[in-house]
Amino acid sequence: MTVSENTIHRVMHEIKHRQLTVLRVTDLTPRMRRITLGGAQLQGFISLGSDDHVKLLFANNAEEQAAMDAVDLPKEGVKPTMREYTPRRIDLTNNELDLDFVLHGDGPASTWAAQAAPGQKLNIAGPRGSLVVPDIFDSYLLVGDETAIPAIGRRLEELSAGRKVLVLVEIEDAQERQPLPSKAEVEVIWIERHKQNVLDVLAEVSLPPGELYAWVALEKGLTRKAKALLLEEKGVSEDRLKAAAYWRLDGTADE
Repeated sequence: MTVSENTIHRVMHEIKHRQLTVLRVTDLTPRMRRITLGGAQLQGFISLGSDDHVKLLFANNAEEQAAMDAVDLPKEGVKPTMREYTPRRIDLTNNELDLDFVLHGDGPASTWAAQAAPGQKLNIAGPRGSLVVPDIFDSYLLVGDETAIPAIGRRLEELSAGRKVLVLVEIEDAQERQPLPSKAEVEVIWIERHKQNVLDVLAEVSLPPGELYAWVALEKGLTRKAKALLLEEKGVSEDRLKAAAYWRLDGTADE
């Protein structure tokens, strides 16, 4: 086994543009919809990290549609609108890819997902690269909101028995809870945002014992505060923490 396989490392991929077809639409909760995409172009798709992102492409006019239909996306000039989503499940035997969407009522991806039906097409690109976090830690802390559930769910499915995991998920209400299966020993705290503050809950919890890896994905401002809390108050090592801003209150970030 090489050193890189036993350490956190990044792997870059060739970016490929694919046009896939909607195969199935499944409502997981009132606000979370899973769309299963498929097609022969999925062959060769690589996603090694549980929080990888693919870019979804949406055209607003004919010129952008033409750019999107090109074999290679233009590096300059007219480009379609893009949003980033985590590949929730990849099945290259059956050429299937699951993407989970929060139906929050605005934005090109959420709007598209709300009306998606079998037979429709969706163009994707990437992932550009993967941050590979091998299952080498005693315990894990995973913190996110609805937008992070696909990455959290995928990570939990990858962990082995004997690991201890604490998961904090901020959701709209109790109806947004969903199963998060894992071989690991997992405690999930569902935080309804109108009743509790995710930072307050994070400050109060005890972290799982042993060598810990922490992962945070929230709104940009919350992510910054959660990162500071973990580093300064919880004693988490910076090289064992990934904190990502999955969206911004001003709407300028990826959904």
